[in-house]
Amino acid sequence: MTALPRLVVVLGPTGSGKSALGIRLAHQLDGEVLVCDSTQIYRGFDIGTAKVLPAEQEGVPHHLVDLADALEIFTAGEYRRVALDALADLRRRNKLPILTAGTGLYLRALLEGLADAPTRSEALRERLKQRSGAKSPGYLHRLLARLDRDSAQRIAPADTPKLIRAIEVCLLTGKTLTQIHEEGRDKLQGFEVLKIGLSPQRDELYARLDARVSTMLTAGWLEEIARHRQQGIAADAKPFQFIGYSQLRAHQEGRATLPDAIKEIQQATRRYAKRQMTWFRREKEVHWLNGFGDAPKIAALAVQILGPTRNS
Repeated sequence: MTALPRLVVVLGPTGSGKSALGIRLAHQLDGEVLVCDSTQIYRGFDIGTAKVLPAEQEGVPHHLVDLADALEIFTAGEYRRVALDALADLRRRNKLPILTAGTGLYLRALLEGLADAPTRSEALRERLKQRSGAKSPGYLHRLLARLDRDSAQRIAPADTPKLIRAIEVCLLTGKTLTQIHEEGRDKLQGFEVLKIGLSPQRDELYARLDARVSTMLTAGWLEEIARHRQQGIAADAKPFQFIGYSQLRAHQEGRATLPDAIKEIQQATRRYAKRQMTWFRREKEVHWLNGFGDAPKIAALAVQILGPTRNS
């Protein structure tokens, strides 16, 4: 029986060093990186999404970034489609695919397939938006908690698009997202999936995340946002809902001081990292490593776990 080619998944919270480990593994195992991040698919939103820019990729090709413009709607289903094409290409070229995964939903869509969820109802979405505007802050999150407690625990109160989608599914099907996702799926075939999880100490991770905000500002984050505003990209465009982009746009529009915006970004990023770990802890068959992916000892352990690659 012919052994299946491998797909290596490096997963973990934001700031844990997934990108660094992915590049290291690609060099050592003749691989290329596939990015699994719902924020990095948008062109031009680079600094605040922590994209690995070409100059930082160390010659390792990175795929599945810059797939959509700011005003486009990009779904987990669309991600799965382009990811499958990328996997097929790497397989033809006998390259080891290394998926650096920060978005659990995209990872699940790729590996487990997509459930038969209902299509969007623009009329229902508009009603929910209008009702949310007329109610007190947090209305959509409270509504979802009544309909689907599990999804409400996973989705941030400020993530309006995901809240509306989860509520939409409940109202249109009478089922929770979890129930929908557990029904028939088309799982990924043709690969042996090996998962490496990064789990640094929480205090160290939070300190790194706090410091990263200053690094991003120094790199020109405010200038990047100003360019998008000058180009006329509306505040309700999906990328402007991302952590950091919404707070810094509020600062530029005079609705928040820079110190307050920074504090809010740091708090929101820490909360996001915690939600990511909660999600990823549910993943099965993960080899967890207690450290950051840019630490040489962690990279060595990952290579040891993976052993000789059959893709090369």
